Amino acid sequence: MAMTAHIELVPVPSGHVTLSDRRSQRSWTIELAPFALARLPVTQEQYARVTGERPSAARGDRLPVETVSWQDAVLFCNALSREEGLTPVYGVDGEAVVRDTAADGFRLPTEAEWEYACRAGTSGPRYGPLDDIAWHRGNSEERPHEPGGRLPNPWGLHDMLGNVWEWCWDLYDPEVYGTYRVLRGGGWFDEHWSCRASVRRRSHPTFRVDDVGFRVARSSMTS
Repeated sequence: MAMTAHIELVPVPSGHVTLSDRRSQRSWTIELAPFALARLPVTQEQYARVTGERPSAARGDRLPVETVSWQDAVLFCNALSREEGLTPVYGVDGEAVVRDTAADGFRLPTEAEWEYACRAGTSGPRYGPLDDIAWHRGNSEERPHEPGGRLPNPWGLHDMLGNVWEWCWDLYDPEVYGTYRVLRGGGWFDEHWSCRASVRRRSHPTFRVDDVGFRVARSSMTS
């Protein structure tokens, strides 16, 4: 594992994952190169240190940051990259965002990377018993909790399910939903059926919701 800017990154090996969408009855397989993913979602303290802002509805330095839009998450990634002397991944012009795949900075995971890392070699809907691994509506008292309090998946990643939904890079279905982006993982207010590795949710890239946060990824561990 590597520590950078107080964000612990876990190396994820290459592999492949098959994604599926219940609405369209479509499935597709993606081959993935090695990458690194944060062990935990970004906390409020980390977000405030990088951006100077505290947008969350539930306040607490060690709680996951939420009430952040997809665009907020993109800007955080670029700011953190600059702070660490890395090349920012995203070019931002108003609401238009382009990704430099050769840049070594921080970024949002793709949804294929997210699901592959969430599953961590497991094949079921979850990587363990739900109450052991996730904060969900049945055990959260309808509020977010400090990341890392539930058991990790086999690759050492915590809170991949439950606590807060996590923004991914991808468009959800541009032909039907336009610019809406993918959310993964389920959150503290969700019933058990939403806290599964395969569940997809969508939201507009400018919307801020109190059960939506994010974690960062990097394509390269070298700087």
